[in-house]
Amino acid sequence: MAETVWNTDSGEAVYRSRDPVRNLRLRVHLQRITSGNFLHYQPAAQHGKDLIDLATFSPHPAASGHRPDEDEEEEVLIGWQEKLFSQFEVDLYQNEAACQSPLDHQYRQEILKLEDSGGRKNRRIFTYTDSDRYTNLEEHCQRMTTATREVPSFLVERMANVRRRRQDRRGMEGGILKSRIVTWEPSEEFVKNNHVINTPLQTMHIMADLGPYGKLGYKKYEHVLCTLKVDSNGVITVKPDFTGLKGPYRIETEGEKQELWKYTIENVSSLAQPEEEEREQRVFKDLYGRHKEYLSSLVGTDFEMTAPGALRLFVNGEIVSAQGFEYDNLYVHFFVELPTTNWSSPAFQQLSGVTQTCATKSLGMDRVAYFSYPFTFEASFLHKDESTDALPEWPVLYCEVLSLDFWQRYRVEGYGAVVLPATPGSHTLTVSTWRPMELGTVAELRRFFIGGSLELEDLSYLWIPGTFKGERLSRFGLRTETTGSVTFRLHCLQQSRAFMESSSLRKKMRSVLDRLEGFSQQSSIHNVLEAFHRARRRMQEARESLPQDLLSPSGTMVS
Repeated sequence: MAETVWNTDSGEAVYRSRDPVRNLRLRVHLQRITSGNFLHYQPAAQHGKDLIDLATFSPHPAASGHRPDEDEEEEVLIGWQEKLFSQFEVDLYQNEAACQSPLDHQYRQEILKLEDSGGRKNRRIFTYTDSDRYTNLEEHCQRMTTATREVPSFLVERMANVRRRRQDRRGMEGGILKSRIVTWEPSEEFVKNNHVINTPLQTMHIMADLGPYGKLGYKKYEHVLCTLKVDSNGVITVKPDFTGLKGPYRIETEGEKQELWKYTIENVSSLAQPEEEEREQRVFKDLYGRHKEYLSSLVGTDFEMTAPGALRLFVNGEIVSAQGFEYDNLYVHFFVELPTTNWSSPAFQQLSGVTQTCATKSLGMDRVAYFSYPFTFEASFLHKDESTDALPEWPVLYCEVLSLDFWQRYRVEGYGAVVLPATPGSHTLTVSTWRPMELGTVAELRRFFIGGSLELEDLSYLWIPGTFKGERLSRFGLRTETTGSVTFRLHCLQQSRAFMESSSLRKKMRSVLDRLEGFSQQSSIHNVLEAFHRARRRMQEARESLPQDLLSPSGTMVS
């Protein structure tokens, strides 16, 4: 006989189903592994015989009248919240004095009907449904940890008293909320009372009575085979998981006579027919359509839309930090420059700002000033001429870092500029800065003692000035020095009718968006070419530093 491979994974599994849970069907198979038959023989053997005759062995009959081999194995099909009575419940509810609640009287009537029809079909396998006392006690006595002396917290005590049951959802008259959605000044008692998860939940336990022969119906022999929980969102929790191909589970009983049992749990729910699936899809489609209409009614007609063919850009930004600068007590002056063509902003929109003065702190080898300064702005792009093939220009963010000393003297620490991201989402940009400088020691002494330094009259000179009309912009002769860097965190949002309409407006905006995509691709290609040129220069410098006798006449190394 092949050795049994046991399933030792007793953890819970979580499933999600859109089908009604009433269609759930389980097959539970229970079997005893160790033999429960006591073999009896005559205590006094016949004279002259040293061996016991095999004929004297006989199985001991059970007190209930059933032979032991009938209780060795059992298989039951169980539906969701299907009640199968145990021997204990049958004995209990047959006594009318033990029935106290309406549910007890209902169970009594069902048991009497079962007795009239020949008795219950199940022997050892039975169930506890969501309405039974066992489910309430099990929820109340749950332990949160494995400690032997667990002290329950306030939240644990409150959760133990919560009846996680399906609640009646009463409709709101006229769509008016009966309570406030937001409590602006919650009291401590309010916070404690509302810090409890109360998800509507239904529970079912599949049990087994593993008592010896003739002792069925005792609470101490009851064991949980499987626990199922279903919430209002269609989430099904099964503990332990369905057996599948992982092998059966095992149970070892305790007491004077230890026995070994194995059991399997299989999901035997019938598959839906194609007609039912099609009907279900139509129902869900209608439901989602009604929900979409409901959400549209909540938004209303006051939602502001962009003009046809326009793209609106929202930027919620933050100046995070500045590092690597020479002096302390830094502040940043920044502004956004919109291209002169096709871009505009509201009249009330402020496109510039100044941060607070921030002292630096040491971070490794650098000194960092953390500003965490928020700013926001809005701009609109309207491509009027569709015939032009030029790529659209994108707004540029300029920044100027300055320092302030004890005598209120300021110095320019660096200038920087960066093009705003052309794609929506969250972006973190690090802008390297530089400052103009003069040759000689006098200029540096003046900067150190009395402050002041060379400044740019037009900050747009950092990029390409909007007033520039030539073909080439030369900065030859401008002496600069690399300083530190400024970190920006930008959250960009784009709004356009082309994102939601499949009409001529989408076709009109397609060329604009394609050009914006080409703009970002062009920027990426430019970065790749810059990296290639830098690598090529480093290789040329390394080649020039090698001794001439290691190079061939063609410039390659001699092996």
